[in-house]
Amino acid sequence: MKKSDLDILTEELMEDPDFREEYHRIQPEMDIKRALMQARIDAGMTQVQLSEATGISQADISRLENGTRNPSLGLLKRLADAMNATLRIEFVPNIQTKAKA
Repeated sequence: MKKSDLDILTEELMEDPDFREEYHRIQPEMDIKRALMQARIDAGMTQVQLSEATGISQADISRLENGTRNPSLGLLKRLADAMNATLRIEFVPNIQTKAKA
């Protein structure tokens, strides 16, 4: 599969230690917003429909999806319920490279 321009740019930027550190620092927030947006799309819902189903304003759903608002666990549960989805949070071990002897 051919790499996108964004993938190529990200690889180049990851060579900068400051960029790499910041990228990893914000990764959890990026994962949440991507997962929320993908779940909404997979549920076949618009932001307006999700707003109507949850009572959360469409503007707040937009803020959640663009990363300018951090959701609480309770809010994530409401969103998951409205999308007929299961909310799952997991801790994934970091990959450790082992030095070969």
